[in-house]
Amino acid sequence: MTIEEGTHTLPDGTQLYTKTWKVGLSSASNRGKGPDGTTKAVLAFVHGFSDHCNAYYELFPNLASSGIEVRAFDQRGWGRTVKRPKDRGNAGGTALVLSDIHSFLLGVSPPPKTPLFLMGHSMGGGEVLNYVLHPDSPYTTSNTRPQLAGVMVYSPLIGLDPATRPWAITVFLGRLVARIIPRAQRHSPLDTKLVCRDETVVADYIADELCHDMGTWEQLVGMLDRGLWLENLQSGDLTEGKLLPMWLGHGDADRITSWAATKKLSGVLGVKGDVTFVSYEGGYHRVHMDPGEVRVRFVKDVTDWVLKKAEGTEAAAE
Repeated sequence: MTIEEGTHTLPDGTQLYTKTWKVGLSSASNRGKGPDGTTKAVLAFVHGFSDHCNAYYELFPNLASSGIEVRAFDQRGWGRTVKRPKDRGNAGGTALVLSDIHSFLLGVSPPPKTPLFLMGHSMGGGEVLNYVLHPDSPYTTSNTRPQLAGVMVYSPLIGLDPATRPWAITVFLGRLVARIIPRAQRHSPLDTKLVCRDETVVADYIADELCHDMGTWEQLVGMLDRGLWLENLQSGDLTEGKLLPMWLGHGDADRITSWAATKKLSGVLGVKGDVTFVSYEGGYHRVHMDPGEVRVRFVKDVTDWVLKKAEGTEAAAE
C-alpha cells in the first residue's frame, strides 16, 4: 500500500486537502488483488461532523490491502482544509456541500474498467444519500456526473437519536439565526461517551485539534434539514430502476444518529432498488472502530460488498 496526500481545487478556488490509500503489490493469494497488486475498485469517502479523513485509523489501509483504493478528502470547514480559525465549520448550505462532493468525484479518475463507489459516515453519510437521491442534487441535474457503481453509508445522519436530538424550539430558533448571521460559529460538541466503546478512540477524539466541534448556523441547519428530508422520503418519491445499489450499516447502540431511522430508510429504498441493511449488535457511532468482533466484521462486510459489486460490474461490462 502507498499513501499520497494532495489537494483538489473547487470551482470557487477553495482547495480541499485530499488523501489516497493506493493498492500495493502483493502475492496472488491475497483476496481481491492480482499478482501485480491490481486495484479492483475505488472508494471515494466523505467524513462526518467534527471529523477528518485521517481519523479513521486502519479502515482505509485494510480496504487497500484487499484491493480497494480509497480516495478521501477533508470537507470545506473541516480538517486540514481549514486554513483560518474563522473558517472552522463554515461548510456552507446544502447546495454548496453537494457541489463540493460532486466536484471531488469528477476529479477522481479510476483506472480503466475499475468501478467507483461512494461511501459516507455520519454527517457524510447523510450528505452522500442526499447527493444520490435528492432531485436538486448535481448528481441528478448535471449533464456531467461520476459513473458510480454503488453507494455505502454507515451511522448516517438521517435522524438524530432521541438522546441527542435537539428540542423543536431550538431548531426553530436556529433557523431564524441562520437567516440573519449564517456564518456565525456555534460550538456544538458531541457527547464523547457516545462516540465509541474503545476508550483509546475516545481519548484520541478529545485530543484531536482537528475535531473542533465547530459549526456555523448555516451548516448546522443544513445538516439537520438534509436528515429531515431523508426521514420524510417515501418509496413513491423514487423512480424504480434508477437507484444505485446501496449498503447501509448502523450499530444498534448508537446514541448519536438513529439506528431506527437508518433501518426505516433502508426499507423505503428497498422497495425500488438493490439495498442491503446491516445492523451491528452493541455498535456505537464509530462502529468501524468498535472493539472486538464488531470492528473485524465491519471491515469484512464493507470489503465483501464492494468486491462482489465490482465483480458484477466487470461481468456486465464484458
